Amino acid sequence: MAHLLDLDPDQLLSTTRAVRFRLDLERPVPMNLIEECIAVAQQAPTGSNMQSWHFVVVTDADKRKAVGDVYRRAFEVYKGLPIYAGAVQTGDAARDAQQGRVASSADYLGEHMGDAPVLVIPCVNGRVGGDNVGMAAASMMGGIIPAAWSFMLAARARGLGTCLTTLHLMFEQEVAEILDIPFNEVSQALLTPVAYTKGTDFKPASRPDPQSIMHIDGW
Repeated sequence: MAHLLDLDPDQLLSTTRAVRFRLDLERPVPMNLIEECIAVAQQAPTGSNMQSWHFVVVTDADKRKAVGDVYRRAFEVYKGLPIYAGAVQTGDAARDAQQGRVASSADYLGEHMGDAPVLVIPCVNGRVGGDNVGMAAASMMGGIIPAAWSFMLAARARGLGTCLTTLHLMFEQEVAEILDIPFNEVSQALLTPVAYTKGTDFKPASRPDPQSIMHIDGW
């Protein structure tokens, strides 16, 4: 069992950040730590107790580079969209400065995704189509996202950094072909780099007052 950081549950939940600049791209990550994180992820709840998860773990340098190249191409598309972090301006100086920092770190990851020592792609059985697509998609992704987040929390507790990204799904089938994922039978949910972090002193991010987003007994 790996040594765990001294974090209480609230600290773990509030300091598991999207890590980009502070990923240590040079330090190898032992496979036993990845396995421990997946074991924790397996305890996540799933609808109907289906547990139809898969975690594709990529350590081969050529495959990491190939996946990173796909991510870089998708990131260039994203940079041209109005939802790009650097394009979101609110008029609030502090918030806009934060957006600028997020954009800068996202740009960095766009160039270096394939350099992370480990890439992990949580997947789930099935592919959405036909009637009731919205409900089917929510149900399918609702079965893997909690497990993926549990994986990230477990990684943080072990001094590892992660970053939940979905841009590669623009070219999901290409990644499926690189990694021999059966595209017609299995859906990829996200892609995260995994690496030791440069320091472990992450802090909660700035967020609005919770009352500003609460709707009690109705909207």
